[in-house]
Amino acid sequence: MDKILENMDKMLSHHPTSMKHVKRIKEAAKEPLDHKQCMAMFELSTKFILSGDTQFQKDVGKEVLEAFAQNHTADFEIFFNVKFILKLLQDGYGTLSKRSSDILEYIHLGLKYIQGNTSVDEAFHALQIELLRIVCEKPGSKLCACVCKLLAEYPQCIPNGKFQVVFCQQLVRCIGQFQCTSQDEDEIVKFLDQVNKVSGLFQQIWWTQTTAIIPTLRELFTVISSTVGSDGPSNALATVVHYVPLEIMDEVIQNLANDDCITDVEMKTALTNTIDWLSWPLAKNADKWIIGLLKGLAAVKEFSILIQVTLSKIEQVFSRLFYPILRQGALSVLKYMLLSFQHSPDAFHLLVPQIPKLMASLSKERSNSGISCQQQLSELVHCMIFRFSGFPDRYEPVIEALKDFPIPNEEKIMQLLNQSAWTWQENKLEPLHPKLVAKSKTGKTGVTNLGNTCYMNSVIQALFMASDFRHAVMLLKDGDSQSLMMKLQWLFAFLEHSQRPAISPSSFLKASSPPWFNEGAQQDCSEYLRYLLNRLHEEEKTSKRITHGQRHSYSETRMDCGDPGKTLIERMFGGKMVTRILCRCCCNVSFCEEAFTDLCLAFPPPNKVLQRCDHSVKITGADNVAPQFKQKDMTAKSPNKQTQTIYREPSLRMVPFEIIGSHGTTKKDGPSLTGVTKNDYFCPFNSMPKNDFAVDCVEKASGSSRCKSVSDLINYFLSPEMLSGDNRYYCNKCTSLQEAEKVVELTGNPHYLILTLLRFSFDLVTMKHQKILDNVSVPLVLKLPIRVNSKDEYKIRAKNQRCKLGSWQPFADTTYLSIIYDLCSIVVHSGISSESGHYYCYASDCVDANSVIGLNEIWNAEGGDDDRWYLYNDTRVSFSSFESISNVTNYFPKDTAYVLFYRQRLTRQPCPDGEPVSADMGLYGEVGLSNELMEAISRDNLQYLQEEEK
Repeated sequence: MDKILENMDKMLSHHPTSMKHVKRIKEAAKEPLDHKQCMAMFELSTKFILSGDTQFQKDVGKEVLEAFAQNHTADFEIFFNVKFILKLLQDGYGTLSKRSSDILEYIHLGLKYIQGNTSVDEAFHALQIELLRIVCEKPGSKLCACVCKLLAEYPQCIPNGKFQVVFCQQLVRCIGQFQCTSQDEDEIVKFLDQVNKVSGLFQQIWWTQTTAIIPTLRELFTVISSTVGSDGPSNALATVVHYVPLEIMDEVIQNLANDDCITDVEMKTALTNTIDWLSWPLAKNADKWIIGLLKGLAAVKEFSILIQVTLSKIEQVFSRLFYPILRQGALSVLKYMLLSFQHSPDAFHLLVPQIPKLMASLSKERSNSGISCQQQLSELVHCMIFRFSGFPDRYEPVIEALKDFPIPNEEKIMQLLNQSAWTWQENKLEPLHPKLVAKSKTGKTGVTNLGNTCYMNSVIQALFMASDFRHAVMLLKDGDSQSLMMKLQWLFAFLEHSQRPAISPSSFLKASSPPWFNEGAQQDCSEYLRYLLNRLHEEEKTSKRITHGQRHSYSETRMDCGDPGKTLIERMFGGKMVTRILCRCCCNVSFCEEAFTDLCLAFPPPNKVLQRCDHSVKITGADNVAPQFKQKDMTAKSPNKQTQTIYREPSLRMVPFEIIGSHGTTKKDGPSLTGVTKNDYFCPFNSMPKNDFAVDCVEKASGSSRCKSVSDLINYFLSPEMLSGDNRYYCNKCTSLQEAEKVVELTGNPHYLILTLLRFSFDLVTMKHQKILDNVSVPLVLKLPIRVNSKDEYKIRAKNQRCKLGSWQPFADTTYLSIIYDLCSIVVHSGISSESGHYYCYASDCVDANSVIGLNEIWNAEGGDDDRWYLYNDTRVSFSSFESISNVTNYFPKDTAYVLFYRQRLTRQPCPDGEPVSADMGLYGEVGLSNELMEAISRDNLQYLQEEEK
């Protein structure tokens, strides 16, 4: 015995031969020893283990203790008794705290050698109580891992009965407080291993006692839903659900979602903390529980919680895609969050700026995980762009980043969009997340989408940006505050003076919506615009409350002083056209004149080619540029003579119509062709051929390799049409159906020219609505031919002169006056059908209507490449450019120009005084709103400022 103690002392001196002494001691343990000697060795080795100064001493103590306990089991059972175990757990050892992990490791070591003892059950029972007490004290991850490691090897020490449920619940609370404060990689790995040991115990317990699962999960929800404390629970809780059988997940979530005792705040907190689990490495099944909880809340229509949490956490979820170890779960949750959040683009738009960066990072990674993520993300993003079209400026960098990946077809997109959406009733979700945002940097005010009301919003913004019309409406003095025109005045006034980023047009929507429109359904913006203008026109005509002078007080302008009997709509948007029909049998010509507020331009069939023929008409314009065409008599002989006239099939006639590519720049070397060549100087609105998806779903483009232009469509509109076959004309002179030729000519020029491109059609074969996605180039400036005689021309030129009448000579009756129009607004439809999609609007302030400059500058102004364009998309207003408009379909083939607003350019000649003139002041004077309206705007601005302070 003395030699053994001598060797122990040598080991403490760290002698190089200390391992030899350890070996001698372990061999000596096999020799017979009396009880006292054994106890002395047990105490000495225990001292080394628990009080050793170095790890070497502790390791030697373990080896010695194991050697003597294995060879002297009876003596060790006496030494390692229940009383000794309890003393260690309750009082510690020497200076060693009772909650030291060394003590638990020592007890774990000692249990191995008392298995055959009759008193082992007593020790297990004591440990059940003491270990439960330790767990209830919420120890750190290291101590808790020691406890669970001991229990995993000796399940007899796990509390049983009702204490087993309490133990699981307390263990959840322990995990909820685990934190790793070290940034050292080795320490982080140790921390993760400790957490896995703790959570792994649940699998062992639940395998034999499934009744403990539900109470444990209820405690888990209590922890993650707690609003006490600033720091949330540890993400290590993600390891708890890893071992919960997925078969019971739906039932658990259903019970939680339908529990009336759980408040919305608690549910929101729980969902928020659950999403944080995605940050835990190798968190298995955490994504399934997150998605399950999102689905459960959607099932009970807790949309407010879903919206708030999605908007607050989706960027965090997206950021986890940068880390391969977190990518799989994060991508699953991101897919569901985006595909379910379909009532608003807010969630998707939070991610848009980050998508190119992520795609670039994944490309550099060059891993299978990265490639798979890129493919899935590309498909997901294309679905979102399809769903929330109408943001070309915002999406361009994203489309560029995804250019190397295929675009999913419509069937796939619709399948994805339909599988997770919360609800189709967008208008019921919109009020659930009011969000105060800063007013647009443009200074412009947006319009709130009230549920598929983008068709109205785009029309409102286009009319608002028609500055002459807006000022005329603002100058109205009408006693009937309930009239539609006065409601429009209020709407315009709020758009101009409100400090809100967007205003709600609910009152105007209710007053202006056609009775056949279904609430909440997508509608045709052109149909709405036509109905609105007609309502305003008829209302003014039939109004009997306003005197003649009051009714036209706003019209006392130089532009319209010659015809005070017209309504405001007629003065601003009204034009006239004459339709002439020539009977090919008797050569009788019938005609009728009709008014229009917009020209509906059909697309020419693919086999129609616009050709220049030998017709000659005389053209004049404000710039005195008069392209010459030959005029052809419609009949070869007098219609009174009953002689047979032989006709050839007429080709499409080139009417005297011109386009000017650069705003304010006129070609003066002859009439422009409608062909698109490199010398045409106008930017094509669409320049990219339709993709396969578009070709499959819509009418094919014409055979021409170039895109169509607005000039093509107008020329087609004004070209002769043959009435034959089932479409023959009933001739009153012949009193029978006859083949005829119909020609339309414009005889009255509107101040604002509205062009509607007839893109929507109904296929009688498929019985489906289709959209023509043919590319159409939109010029900034165009000239429109108006047929006039001398008398009519005098009126038009008088209307267009600002200072004095120009000197000119009367023309023959076949004169065409060339009227210059500047592009001011484009309403774009994004989608493939009139029954779906989205509308947004590009608009610009015309130079001569929004500046104060001298007459010489006005006369010489070239105008508009640098004109400021705005993109109006419901509540969002952003700066844009005509270049962006021109290229929009390069990125978005289904985003096509639908309704175009052109403003007539008012020609000017120098006045003798040469003083500056403001177009606004010259036409309207200072805009003064009624006191009632100004007070309403002031009150609303004050209310908004108060809302922001909260």
